[in-house]
Amino acid sequence: MAHVAESKKKIVKEFSDLINSYPVIGVVDMENLPTAQLQKMRGQLRGKVVIRMTKRRFMNIVLDKVKDNKKGIEDMKNYLTGMPALLFTKDDPFILAKTLKKSMSTAPAKSGQVAPKDIIVSAGPTPFSPGPVISELASAGIKTAIENGKIVVKSDAVVVKKGDKVSPAIAGILARLGVEPMEVGLNLTAVYDNGIIFTRDVLDIDEEEFMDKIKTSYNSAIGLALELSFLTKETTEMMISKAFREAKAVALSQNIMADGIKEEIMAKANKEMLALKSKLNIPDAPKEKPKEKVEEVVKEEKQEIKKEAEEKSEEEKKEIKEAEKVEEIKEPKQKKSKDKKEKVKKEEQKTEVKAENLEEEAKADDTKEKPKDEKKKVKDEVIAKGEEIKETPKEEVPAAEQSEKIEKKEEIKEQEEKSEEKKEEVKKEEQKTEIKAEKPEEEKKETKETEEKPEEEVQTKENQVHKN
Repeated sequence: MAHVAESKKKIVKEFSDLINSYPVIGVVDMENLPTAQLQKMRGQLRGKVVIRMTKRRFMNIVLDKVKDNKKGIEDMKNYLTGMPALLFTKDDPFILAKTLKKSMSTAPAKSGQVAPKDIIVSAGPTPFSPGPVISELASAGIKTAIENGKIVVKSDAVVVKKGDKVSPAIAGILARLGVEPMEVGLNLTAVYDNGIIFTRDVLDIDEEEFMDKIKTSYNSAIGLALELSFLTKETTEMMISKAFREAKAVALSQNIMADGIKEEIMAKANKEMLALKSKLNIPDAPKEKPKEKVEEVVKEEKQEIKKEAEEKSEEEKKEIKEAEKVEEIKEPKQKKSKDKKEKVKKEEQKTEVKAENLEEEAKADDTKEKPKDEKKKVKDEVIAKGEEIKETPKEEVPAAEQSEKIEKKEEIKEQEEKSEEKKEEVKKEEQKTEIKAEKPEEEKKETKETEEKPEEEVQTKENQVHKN
């Protein structure tokens, strides 16, 4: 068995450990990559990506050794081209490809290099003056012209196609024109992730194009759902609006009056009316007076009516004030009548008290006269029986007291008659004041009616103006 150096064993062990510890393994081609740019890219990717280089033979040995742990990883041998190197990371393969693409830089093309894409010389001015350069550009397939003393490229020209080698003459022309078509950096060829190998074509995605494709697929899916009347969170509102539009179209075609389309139906009827009018050559109706003039006339009439109403109201207010003054004059008379009533009531109360006192005195006199009648009866009985009884002396009522009683009764009657006469006078005065109080109320009603009349006249005149 051949002896294997320990350094080689260490290299194989290091690579196999890295492949087993990282889920994503990438293969890059570092051909034509300057050392300065490689060191710069390593600094940018430090902490995210581990880069290791070795001989292609050692890489094949490592891939065969770890194929039991990583299924399908041995197929990565097919992508070890140029100057291969292995990348180890935990990021998504597409994120890895994006970061490597951003780290790429341009460089001038060298003779013998393979063009990664079509090398194009764009139309525009050049720094060259007319001379032998014109023939060199023509040999490369570039159409030129002279403008303002300078050579100008008329149209875009493909100098080298993708996959072809760059010739020394074209490399010189591109360098003189300042065209740098080559991309210098870690050229990612393939990435392994959980048994799947993503090639460069799959990983090199134009994000704008990809987003446009997603948008178009979304729109086509929405259109299909609407055609199938398939309800989803996104299509519910669209289907409701679609149903409304269809219902509206049916209502318009059948002239069905509804809240949502009544204005459109009226506009449609107006168009049909105008079309019929033009066919029958019906003349136009006389033009109405402009609204502004009508409004001015109405305003002037309103002002005149208001002035008349104000004058009438002022006259009525004067009359009301005069009536109020008359009432103010009548009020003290009413107060006097009230005072008279109170005095009469007081006098009636006094006369009632006097009458009660006289009645009490008359009752007392009757009680004195009753024992006299009883004594007479007893005397008659005693004389009839023949018994001698001593008669008691009669108490005679003096004539002066009887005359006083009669005079008092006559005074009471006179006072009662006077009080009745005063009551009748008070009633008559009250009736007079009530009649006088009713007159100003009737005058107020008449003023209200006169105020309401001008407003009715204004409305009637406005209606007449609008009709005219």
